[in-house]
Amino acid sequence: MISDEQLDAYRISGERIRVVRDALPSNDIRGIVLAWDESQVMIRRPNKHVVKLDRNYLFQPVKEPRPDNI
Repeated sequence: MISDEQLDAYRISGERIRVVRDALPSNDIRGIVLAWDESQVMIRRPNKHVVKLDRNYLFQPVKEPRPDNI
């Protein structure tokens, strides 16, 4: 699970992140962190839609390569 400190750093910087949900790259969510609670994170996608995702997914900056072993 991603820490509150890391989520806060992403929120403050406005850095675009990737949320890896499964082995298919097409299912990744990209956007910026808006808010979070104990179990979920709100991400604003480039099309301005907001999605709530579980905190147990892998969160990483978009500029980092996607891991292959998911």
